[in-house]
Amino acid sequence: MDEGQDPFRILADPTRRGILDLLADRGSLTVGELAAEFPDLVASGISKHLMALRAAGLVVAEKQGRHQLYRIDEEGFRAAFGPWVARYGRYWQTSLERLKSLAEGRRGGGRADVP
Repeated sequence: MDEGQDPFRILADPTRRGILDLLADRGSLTVGELAAEFPDLVASGISKHLMALRAAGLVVAEKQGRHQLYRIDEEGFRAAFGPWVARYGRYWQTSLERLKSLAEGRRGGGRADVP
């Protein structure tokens, strides 16, 4: 992957993050549907952002009739960010284990006024 396709660089752009948020919330969307959510951009601008997201392997397009439907590429996301997330997972795991211990401790005889 060249520097232009670095997923972290791609996600540095707020419009691209917004596009991914919409796709995460709604599933598959066309360029027109995405463009309607960004009134300051024309459809060709959205298309350029989608091309960058596709080049980074974060979204895929499927032809449906005359339209291209874009959706998040789960495998692409996993490949792009999985190793990075795994590297820092031990820090989250410790916090989750502490939270679990606190929750279980309260359930098994903690203060009566704590739900």
